[in-house]
Amino acid sequence: MSLILIIDDDIQLCRSFTKILSQDGYATATATSGQQGIERVKNLQPDVVILDIRLPDISGIEVFGRIHELYPKLPVIIITAFGTTETAIGAIQKGAYDYIYKPFDVPEMLLLVEKAVIAGRCMTTPVEFNPVLENLSNREALVGSSNEMLEVYKAIGRVSSTDATVLVRGESGTGKELASRAIYNHSLRLDKPFMVVNCVAIPETLLESELFGYEKGAFTGATHRKVGKIEQARGGTVFLDEIGDMPLSIQSKFLRLLQENSIERLGGKEPIDVDVRIIAATNKDLESGVAAGTFREDLYYRLRVVTITMPSLRRRKDDIPPLTQYLLARFSNDMAIDNPGISEEALRKIMKYDWPGNIRELSNTLKKSLIFNRGAPILPEEITFHELSHTKDQNQENGDIAGVQQWIRATLLAGKEHKPYDSCLDHVASLLVREALDISNGNRSKASKLLGITRPTLHAKMEKYNIICGFNSQT
Repeated sequence: MSLILIIDDDIQLCRSFTKILSQDGYATATATSGQQGIERVKNLQPDVVILDIRLPDISGIEVFGRIHELYPKLPVIIITAFGTTETAIGAIQKGAYDYIYKPFDVPEMLLLVEKAVIAGRCMTTPVEFNPVLENLSNREALVGSSNEMLEVYKAIGRVSSTDATVLVRGESGTGKELASRAIYNHSLRLDKPFMVVNCVAIPETLLESELFGYEKGAFTGATHRKVGKIEQARGGTVFLDEIGDMPLSIQSKFLRLLQENSIERLGGKEPIDVDVRIIAATNKDLESGVAAGTFREDLYYRLRVVTITMPSLRRRKDDIPPLTQYLLARFSNDMAIDNPGISEEALRKIMKYDWPGNIRELSNTLKKSLIFNRGAPILPEEITFHELSHTKDQNQENGDIAGVQQWIRATLLAGKEHKPYDSCLDHVASLLVREALDISNGNRSKASKLLGITRPTLHAKMEKYNIICGFNSQT
């Protein structure tokens, strides 16, 4: 559970933050003065700090400076009022993660905290190569000794110490983000920010402002200046996931960044010099995009200074046994349960499958098997595959529906339920939540959007139906 420290002398605001964040699954701690906040950072080592600019003893900016000096990778979110926006922007240029306004919008604040937690984890959790299981700890790793993976390790080693732009290619679920973080972990910019921007997850209308920021009055609702992720990462690294889906309208501005090391905020007139390293990833065929006119040819050549291709799991099946052992050890450690191991028969079943979803699919399959395991080594019948098809057999779909109908009918006829209507609704709701989490690979923000509910409501449903969903680190 991630720990969020709130430093604010407004006790009521601290209580509000605590209540909202606790409902969203976070642990919280508070401090009502700058000095107390600094001491609590030292003692508690939180995952994210939410810091007010105005404090009774010393200024929030001074508190940020001291925290940043002690823990430069700790994400700090500044609380500001409209009149102190420029001060908050100055803090961001010195290394603060982002800022929010009083009074804050709850969904926006929760999304910002979630991004900060992920950013902090990316910056502080090293990515290892082929870890020894006995010394696994909580570290994430690229696992495998196949020739394909050895080439990946060599490429990461060669490019990490340079400032070259890197394009990481590969199918979905092959570990592109882990490879990108490994480059960052071994780079000369390790003590600087690592910003992740997913070009698919952010709507086209918001992606430009997310990357480049905007000036006051740039569009309706732009009541203040906003610094984008590229400026926030000054001196550090920006990881652009799914760059093959970047809209053409934004590609030209991004090309300017690569060519001139400068950007313009939306609505701005003056170029802003920035020093960032770009690592991009895609599962798309960029060459086809260039031919179809959906991806700029000049940007394509600018990106592929160094290309690292992550192999699919079906191309390195000899890596499946150690990868399976690693994932079981990780999940057991994360969920604080005993690792039962896996039977030879189950491992053979895993080896025969082609894993179209690659490591992500293997991770989800093993996690599900581990959750419902009874303590003995995992058996073949505990390994279930969720094969997708664009032309799903209608009979199978009808069979799935019939199965739910039969369960409802049996519940009603049994007459054992005091409130069968509520029981049947809960059963269907549980299935919906599980499917949404499965489709979103455990990403609770995406799952809540799929269901049309808030994250706190999703967490309440998961708790009610005893649904366990760990953090999925393979991308």
